[in-house]
Parts: sequence; C-alpha cells; structure tokens
Amino acid sequence: MRLSDFDFELPTERIALRPAAPRDAARLLVVHPRRSPQMGDFRVSDLPDHVRAGDIFVVNNTKVIPAALAGIRRRGDARAHISVNLLERLAGDTWSAFVKPLKKMRQGEEIVFGDGAGALTCTLRERGEDARVVLRFNQSGPALDTALLQIGSMPLPPYIAGKRKPDLADFSDYQTMFAAQSGAVAAPTAGLHFTGDLIHALRDKGVDTAELTLHVGAGTFLPVKTDRVEDHVMHCEFGEITEDCAARLNRARASGGRIIAVGTTSLRLLESAAREDGVLERFCGETDIFIKPGYRFKAVDALMTNFHLPRSTLFMLVCAFSGTQCMKAAYAHAVAKDYRFYSYGDASLIFPA
Repeated sequence: MRLSDFDFELPTERIALRPAAPRDAARLLVVHPRRSPQMGDFRVSDLPDHVRAGDIFVVNNTKVIPAALAGIRRRGDARAHISVNLLERLAGDTWSAFVKPLKKMRQGEEIVFGDGAGALTCTLRERGEDARVVLRFNQSGPALDTALLQIGSMPLPPYIAGKRKPDLADFSDYQTMFAAQSGAVAAPTAGLHFTGDLIHALRDKGVDTAELTLHVGAGTFLPVKTDRVEDHVMHCEFGEITEDCAARLNRARASGGRIIAVGTTSLRLLESAAREDGVLERFCGETDIFIKPGYRFKAVDALMTNFHLPRSTLFMLVCAFSGTQCMKAAYAHAVAKDYRFYSYGDASLIFPA
C-alpha cells in the first residue's frame, strides 16, 4: 500500500478550532458499509437511536496533562525563549519531550519556567531520535505535577495551535467527562462528545459504558514519512484494561451485545488485548499496534470516532474497519456537507465492512 492511497482533499476551513456546545450537539455521520444507503446525517445526541440494548460503549478515561510549557534558556547573560512539549514520563523527575528551537541547545543547559527562587527548571540530559530530548526537572512526582498545573497549557494539536493560542477554555474543552487517570499529552477526542444527558439516554436504552486507560502520546500527530505504508513504525503508548473490564465486555458480547469503541485509542487497546477468538484479557503495558487495511478485527463491533487527517495512521485505521472506498466516500460526503474535522470537530459512528 502507498501513502497516496489514503489521501483526500480537505479545505482548511473545515478544521474546527472550538468544540460544539453543548458537546452532544456535534454532528454525527453514521456509516453502514453493508446497508443502502450507506450513510446518514444525525447529531451525537441521536446516538441512542443507532444502538440497541445490551451494547456497551468503551471509553478512554485518560486525563490530559498541561504538557505545553514556555520557558527561558539562560546562557551567561543571553536569554532565549524555548517551547517544550512533554511526551512521556520516564521517571518521577524525567520526561521525554520536544523542544523548540533545539538546534542551539547544549546538553546540560537549563530551561527556566516562571520567576523567583521557587521557579520550575529542567536540564537537557540527552538528545534522542525524531528531535526528542530527555529533560530532568528540579521537582519530582506530585510536586512536579502540581507545578505543571500552574504553569502549563493544554497541548492542543498542531493544526489548532498553529491558528490560535491555548486558553483557559481549553482546560475543560480538551478534557473528556471520563478523564481520571493523568498521563495523556493528547485527548481521546471521540470522548469529548459525551455529556451526562447522553449517558442517561443511553442507559435508558439499556446501553452501558466501560472504561479503559490508554495514555495518548504526541506520536498520534506525527506524519507518516514512508511512501510504503508497511514501512511506517508506530509509536508506543501505555494502556491498561482491568480484569473486571475485560470480564464485563466478554459477558456483554457473549449475551449478544456489541462492543462499540469510543475513539481509535480505545479500539487499538481492545484489539491489543484480544485473543484470536475475540476474547478479551487483562492488559497492562505498551502497545504499538498498527491497524491498516487487511487487519482482521477481533474484539470491536462498531467505532465512534472523529474525522482524521489525510495520509494519517488514523485514517488508515478507519479504512481498515469500514473499507477504504466506503470511508473515502464518507469523508467526501462530510466535506460536502460542511462537517467539522479533527479534534474539536464532529463525529462518525462507523460499522464494519
């Protein structure tokens, strides 16, 4: 497969810079590859009409940390503004990160965030691949977490951050109602559409929810740079499915219910934890699963997800789930009907080919 096989035209004005209000007022494109017509236009608040009693939505309860930092590099009397985007915690006081500009930074140099004797600082310990670095902070554990809450900003995706600065509204807008386990540097955006009212409506229909954790990494935004899709190397992300969650999902499916993944993060972890016969097992560790056309799904019966970037691994995933031609037609329909794309955009509910 070639990267160009997953390209499509998207006008820049279709990129959403703010979420819908209320959250479940976002539009919902329902795609059934094996029905005629294959797709229909609805609202997220209409979700209960498209599921049945016994189904179970699986949401990601990861919590986004304020991982975007602005600091000052000091070298003698010279000062330079430095931006830091945290990627993955390596130890209590140590993170891998992207630093800009990185070219002139030297190993051992210090970046200062804030003023005064109690300012947060970090030291460049080493350079890695793909412009990643390792930073060690002067605080650790909960103290570092508290400092990040005070000085950090929400790490908006580059296609939003390039058009406006993060603000206070993003601290709530870029967090799902399920957020509980801190560790993500990007939101599981399909979950952003859920509200308390929607959860109640689903439960009235006999539809339940289950929670797993996958800490979304910044690698989710990294472009595919290989022309041959199979040569792309996926980033690793930490995830956990408890024994109780796996048992609940297995019981639901055995009783005729469908597992509906809320977001590609939930789907990737479910498929990582599934045996070949579709039975889910407890999972705790890293996954780098790369789902592309040709993949045989074992554990997921439907997927709720936002609209993804062209030529991205996430668009490849939805093409694997519902068929490349079907999803290209669905995305062309979404563009023509003025759906809003990406993290703060509208949603789709897609069923397998």
